[in-house]
Amino acid sequence: MLKTFFFLRRLAACSALSCAAWMAASPALAAPFEDSIAQRTMACTACHGPQGRAAPDGYYPRLAGKPAGYLYNQLLNFRDGRRHYGLMTQLLEPLDGPAGDAYLLEIAQYFSGLEVPYPAPQPSTASAAVLQHGQRLVVDGDAARQVPACVQCHGQAMTGVAPNIPGLLGLPRDYLNAQLGAWKAGQRRSHAPDCMKEVVSKLSLEDIHAVASWLAAQPLPASTKPATALPALAPGARAISCGSAPAAAQLKAEK
Repeated sequence: MLKTFFFLRRLAACSALSCAAWMAASPALAAPFEDSIAQRTMACTACHGPQGRAAPDGYYPRLAGKPAGYLYNQLLNFRDGRRHYGLMTQLLEPLDGPAGDAYLLEIAQYFSGLEVPYPAPQPSTASAAVLQHGQRLVVDGDAARQVPACVQCHGQAMTGVAPNIPGLLGLPRDYLNAQLGAWKAGQRRSHAPDCMKEVVSKLSLEDIHAVASWLAAQPLPASTKPATALPALAPGARAISCGSAPAAAQLKAEK
């Protein structure tokens, strides 16, 4: 079966260390192999936690419930060199061509459809002033520096916007710091126009720390599903074109 073939190629590409971790975390692999998407994505859940709930170390993010388009774009970004993490690249490099793209989309759709609860946020150790600064940037942005509010693209509830924009809540501070830092350092890229690169280039390291600290301390709303449409622009706000989120570009084109 084609999907099994791709899965075995992906398994062959993983390092000995990652495979050992996978086997240790997945006793079910000792049982006869079932050709199901849940079984084939065990290579993902060894690091990202059961059902893609996220790992407890703060560096492997949640996959469950994220917009399918976003997850798919990130898989392509790792495979094609726009994001850099050796293990992810090794797992995804064999999945090239149209058939590989289709399989990656299936993986993204599987994790996107999982509805599992989020853990409660960890108490923040940041000062009140730092948290207030982070909240202002997330909710209002900084017009003087042309920094848009995070909620402008990621949704008023910050749970993302389907199909391509991820939520910002439920992510550990260390992960948020690392990813925003990667955008700033040029280690993470996206399709042009690269809106996140433009936004983060205007943030200081203190800004990034404040944003990550405030976001990581926020509780999840009752509904954690992504919004279905971008929020209306705040007065004076400028629409943003994002190559990885065509809906944002379309909104600008319609204005």
